Amino acid sequence: MLINSVALILEETLEAALLISMLLAMTGPWLKSKAWLLYSFLLGFFVAYCYARAMADISEWFNYAGQEVLNAFLQAMIALLLMLLSWQLYSAATAINPGALMVCCASAVVFSICREGAEIILYLKGFSSNHEAYPAVMIGSGLGFGIGISVGVLLYYGLINVSAHYRSRVYGVLLAIFSGNMLSQATLQLTQADWLPAAHPMWDSSYWVAEHSITGHILYSLIGYEATPSGLQIVAYASGMLSVFLITMLARRRAQGMVCL
Repeated sequence: MLINSVALILEETLEAALLISMLLAMTGPWLKSKAWLLYSFLLGFFVAYCYARAMADISEWFNYAGQEVLNAFLQAMIALLLMLLSWQLYSAATAINPGALMVCCASAVVFSICREGAEIILYLKGFSSNHEAYPAVMIGSGLGFGIGISVGVLLYYGLINVSAHYRSRVYGVLLAIFSGNMLSQATLQLTQADWLPAAHPMWDSSYWVAEHSITGHILYSLIGYEATPSGLQIVAYASGMLSVFLITMLARRRAQGMVCL
């Protein structure tokens, strides 16, 4: 139970921590105050608590597919916000609107914390009445949370210390990976809700890395690892990455055109 709690909470925490670290590093030059992050945390946790409290009713929506559909919506919105962020960062690097940038990042943080936080609350609540397992669950959850936050902090300091020559490329790749990951997860949720057709997996890599192992959980949070992805998931992942790359390319051309003018 201890190891399971570490792995599950680590997966939920790590994804949000990595996203927040990435956003902080990318927007640091323009968003000097971090008050927006505090307000995003508070709002995100409040919405996550309400989401968890209403989960039983939400699950009955859309012919008992409410949870999957709502999670897919949150993930798709995060991907869309990351695409918008890439346009803002690369199209007008010398004249970025801090207000628009803050709203974009704050919304992504709220959506991420809402989804991940609700899962954590429901998991802990499920063991609250089991007095024998609860201490181990809490210890494991604390360890998983601590590891996730630590990795997020390391990523943040790693990103802000990347050479200026490579920083733009690194940020672009990270935005593409996160966007692809979110769209792939949204596709999986909609498939589970029978909104998208189920298909045979394109491959099975569980022999090398099992999804439910600690390594699998970490890779899932980092790059959206799936041992048995469907063709639709692969297309969604590739579409998310390609969209960010295309947006970045068009944004750079726009910025260069503005400089020439």
